[in-house]
Amino acid sequence: MVVAYHPSMSSRRDFLSGQTLREQLAASRGTPAAAQAIVAGVGETVRLGKPAMASDFEVILNSGPASRLEAASAALDLVDQLEDQMSIYRFYSELSRLNGLAADGPVVVERRLFELLERAVRYAFETDRAFDPTSGPLVSLWRQCKKEKRLPSEKEIGEALERRGCEFVEFDHGALTIRFTRRGITLNVNAMGKGYALDRAAEILTARSPAFRRNEGQDDVQSGAEPAEAGTTSAGTTSAAIDDWLIHGGHSSILARGKHTGCEGWPVSIAHPLFPGRQLAVLLLKDRGMSTSGSAVQFFRREGKRYGHIIDPRTGWPVDSMLSVTVLAPTAADAEALSTAFFVLGVEKAREYCHNHKEIAALLVPAPAGGSRLEPVNCGIPEADLAFIPER
Repeated sequence: MVVAYHPSMSSRRDFLSGQTLREQLAASRGTPAAAQAIVAGVGETVRLGKPAMASDFEVILNSGPASRLEAASAALDLVDQLEDQMSIYRFYSELSRLNGLAADGPVVVERRLFELLERAVRYAFETDRAFDPTSGPLVSLWRQCKKEKRLPSEKEIGEALERRGCEFVEFDHGALTIRFTRRGITLNVNAMGKGYALDRAAEILTARSPAFRRNEGQDDVQSGAEPAEAGTTSAGTTSAAIDDWLIHGGHSSILARGKHTGCEGWPVSIAHPLFPGRQLAVLLLKDRGMSTSGSAVQFFRREGKRYGHIIDPRTGWPVDSMLSVTVLAPTAADAEALSTAFFVLGVEKAREYCHNHKEIAALLVPAPAGGSRLEPVNCGIPEADLAFIPER
């Protein structure tokens, strides 16, 4: 565990605004509240971080009593337990066990994981399957083809498409069991797992749920044991609720509560989708989850064409109409699932979804036509909370 104190953040990987970003915003005119808050100054912060889920997770707090660090540390420890439960890359995980057995009959699933998987399937139907937790075979196919520096054949894509479909997943709420009605079906929560981990870690920070204690060598998250009393840590000591914090997983998934010193929320920068070292905008994140999906980093080229890593589960081919999507939602898991779905759906369908779900907002950046300038589309983010960085 690493604890660091930072009076400001200025490197390009820092998502909290730093001196360079403040200078850029100060040079612009008519900046809204988000920009004004940053220009006014960003206070000191305390960070705790650890690697998990192939990302760097961090809890960021305003400077204050060291007694809060125990709860922050427990929140990060929970992420490890959840990765053990959800990772399909660990043969012993509960999700791997489910995928191996559910085609033979109903499999009992821990309640919170059951609810997460059911929510993932619900999003598949709500988004016309633009988000699909059964599309793992397609992702694996494209990952392998990237290693082999080739494109998949139509036959390979067709075979992968045959091994996905949420209609083949059955949930029994009374028994908390899941069954697959077609062989070859698997569930994968990679597209919302980090957000879910943030949401669960947040329960510890706000003392609505306990840190999970060890029980005969197994974590409560997997064993189903009754949790310790709310507001206590695994060591049995009491930890006070923390009102103001931001937690992120790999910078692309974020959850914030309360206020950062000098701001009415937490200022977060959104990376430029074509130039990852630059910022496109600054957002004042207020008691919400946030997720950004894009193809600026993960892509490969073949025969002169660029292929991103976000696959349309309906066609089996990478999406090329969007550059990035940032979604705000009540939870980080919801934001993560919908940022992927909106990337696949495109501007009009994403705008329609936000119109019908007032709790969801998004910033969409479609691919420009003919080398024209970027034209971000704001779907429901208050103008006072969003400031675009002037082009250089």
